Amino acid sequence: MERYVEDYQKRRLTERVDIITAINILRSQGYDRDELIEEITKVFYVDLDAFNEIVMAA
Repeated sequence: MERYVEDYQKRRLTERVDIITAINILRSQGYDRDELIEEITKVFYVDLDAFNEIVMAA
C-alpha cells in the first residue's frame, strides 16, 4: 500500500496504545515484522524506543 505524507502533516505517536493500534492495523493489512517500521514512519513520527519494546514483546 502506497502512503506518503509530507513531514509537516505527520502525527506523533508517543503513547503505547496508539503505537499498538497502528501496528495492529498494519499487521491486519499483511505487513510482517520487518516492514512495520518502514510503513509506520511513512505516516507518523514514532517513539522508536516504545515501538521496539512493543514489537519485541509481541
